[in-house]
Amino acid sequence: MDELIAKLKAQIIEELSLEDLSPEELEDDEPLFGEGLGLDSIDALSLVVVLDRDYGIQIEDPEQGKDILFSVKTIAEYITKNK
Repeated sequence: MDELIAKLKAQIIEELSLEDLSPEELEDDEPLFGEGLGLDSIDALSLVVVLDRDYGIQIEDPEQGKDILFSVKTIAEYITKNK
């Protein structure tokens, strides 16, 4: 799980062009949206594309997506359960 979390952090930073942030600075449980990292709906779409392209996981339900994309840890848990 730790390896997956580290990989996800690097992918998020690269995909969303967050060059001023290092993987070590991104907390596993930190909210990615709102008061946490401050991502927006366009960023959410980019993350959905990453999950589909790199992990074969599709998120159909927007409400489910909010829970899955809450933090790096929740994304990793979802990937692990659904691979």
